[in-house]
Amino acid sequence: MRDRSVPVRGVLAAREMAMGPAATLTRLRHWHLKKDDDGIAWLILDRAGENANTLSEEVMRELDTMLAEIAGLGVKGLVLRSAKTGGFAAGADIRDFRGVADVAEIEARMRGAHDIVDRLAALRIPTVAVVHGHCLGGGLELALACRHRIAVDGASFGFPEVLLGLHPGLGGTFRLPTLIDPIEAMTMMLTGRSVHAAKARRLGLVDAVVEERHVAHAVGAAISGGLKRAGRGWMSPAFALGAARRLAGKRMRAEAEKQAPAEHYPAPYRLISLWEEHGSDKKAMQPAEIRSFAELLAGKTAQNLIRVFFLREGLKALGKGDSRIDHVHVIGAGTMGGDIAAWCAARGLTVTLADLDRKALGKAIGRASSFYDKRLHSGIARRDALDRLMPDLGGDGAARADIVIEAIAEDAEIKKKVFASLATVMKPDAILATNTSSIPLETLREGLALPDRLVGVHFFNPVTRMELVEIVAHDQASPETLARARAFCGRIDRLPAPVRSSPGFLVNRALTPYLSEAFVMLDEGMRKETIDQAARDFGMPMGPIELADQVGLDIGLHVAEMLKRSLADPLPDIPDWLRQKVAKGELGRKTGKGLYAYDKDGKPVKAEAPAPDADLADRLVMPMLNTCVRLLREGVVADADTLDGAMIFATGFAPFRGGPIHYARERGIEEVVAALSRLEAVHGARFRPDEGWRDLAKPGPALA
Repeated sequence: MRDRSVPVRGVLAAREMAMGPAATLTRLRHWHLKKDDDGIAWLILDRAGENANTLSEEVMRELDTMLAEIAGLGVKGLVLRSAKTGGFAAGADIRDFRGVADVAEIEARMRGAHDIVDRLAALRIPTVAVVHGHCLGGGLELALACRHRIAVDGASFGFPEVLLGLHPGLGGTFRLPTLIDPIEAMTMMLTGRSVHAAKARRLGLVDAVVEERHVAHAVGAAISGGLKRAGRGWMSPAFALGAARRLAGKRMRAEAEKQAPAEHYPAPYRLISLWEEHGSDKKAMQPAEIRSFAELLAGKTAQNLIRVFFLREGLKALGKGDSRIDHVHVIGAGTMGGDIAAWCAARGLTVTLADLDRKALGKAIGRASSFYDKRLHSGIARRDALDRLMPDLGGDGAARADIVIEAIAEDAEIKKKVFASLATVMKPDAILATNTSSIPLETLREGLALPDRLVGVHFFNPVTRMELVEIVAHDQASPETLARARAFCGRIDRLPAPVRSSPGFLVNRALTPYLSEAFVMLDEGMRKETIDQAARDFGMPMGPIELADQVGLDIGLHVAEMLKRSLADPLPDIPDWLRQKVAKGELGRKTGKGLYAYDKDGKPVKAEAPAPDADLADRLVMPMLNTCVRLLREGVVADADTLDGAMIFATGFAPFRGGPIHYARERGIEEVVAALSRLEAVHGARFRPDEGWRDLAKPGPALA
């Protein structure tokens, strides 16, 4: 059955992609070579056994073989194209470099790959890369080696290597800045953000943007010389001077430091240095790029970020399958419910959003519209998403929905009343999902007529940015319900993390000791800015005080009170000032005031404060690590990799450290236990090392 979220024209276009003649001249495992009646060679990449093209070493060796054959064919031109409907290529296959830490070996392999790409660039015939869908990393570097690039409408281009602790390593550092404005080129490489077809055309990255039905005509124009290459922009010649590059580089470093401190993320700064030193000399830049890339890849930051990539892939794999969900009904148009509804509609699902408050519904639709304006790249896409998102004052959508997501107040009795009313109207195969952040599902299922169809689907705030969703199981949930809930996450491009029902589940249970310790520090008279700086120095994207405001002090208070009641975990007492702030409505960022005050742009107003002591981060992080080990021991989460992925993608736990359990192993289990014991001696039983550390010290399989 066809995916109803994909327009008919998209399905037809995928079937009718211009691929040259039907007959194949030479077929290797991953590449197909054709020659049409006009004397044009069509080289088609279709990596065997994979859903997307990546540039493995085998793919590159076959490309070398094909280029040698093309050189002897006497063709008028060459077209490079992907047979995958999803896109051109997703970059290099980092599985080839998994665990490789020898710089000389990496350099040798990269030099070989450069030789192949240089061979493509040196062809004397016109070469054209036809790009649809994604064109990323090494795939974009391959396209840059062609004389022309034609984008099919909807294509996107980017260099995400910085997210893996790297910079482009297959010629991107010198080919992109000589093709488009160098500042734009450096911005693409330093941020990892993709540009879509229209902007790529404005930048000069592509020479034309066409509909699929016009590809053959555009190829003919490119080969015949009728397609003009785009210019670079008026400011480009200035950066032939080293002084100009160094001045621009200084500003780039300042911007990079705001997002990726050099101490933890060296790649952006290495890239800036490369450009400053060799930006006007391709011959010097190429070996310098290879050397820098090899050194970064062999380093701990890149190896841990590659581990994070595989953690993501592992969680993503849990979301495979057919959810059989086309219609989502969300109950509760507050920030969480409204944003869940907006996200699902943006991902192609029909959504009804129910609330008894018309104003709440209006605000939710307004937030959705603003989000679509920022994140959807065409007027048609924005219109279609809003058409799919329907306010539902009467709650009629519950009877038609394939999944009903409850996102109301964190009150078990209110939730149970809502569930009871839903049980009489929901379709027999519909899933009942709760977005509860902490209430055990055993409590919520009491008296419920359909416990087998109840599952926790716990999103994190902000929904549109946080990738992780906890899929919370209980012993009466059917395996089919859990599998469909995980597949629903995959359907909406979210990462499902299976956890067992328990107070606070995984993420909130692990996060609460971290936040609670920060509150104890406040009570001791420590400045909030100092506490937050200690966490950022460790590598967290924001400190615990700012994070508490981001989550909402009311939510944090509720979770802390519930965990204190329900668990034997030795949490510190909840401070009275926290209850007072919640009572006054000072709930954090969402109300403009919490532990920080917030400006008109929603940013915390911070004052100068003393720098943190070197060991302050341990006092914050160690309770979190200890709880993570306790969660593994109790079986709330099945394995350390799922836990590490969940904490990275739900809380932002320092990605370059590879996750809390991986960090503990890298630091040394004995050293972590000793640090906890030292803190216990000073601050009490809440730092007592959990007995699960003994099991963790035993060797186990590593993900990367």
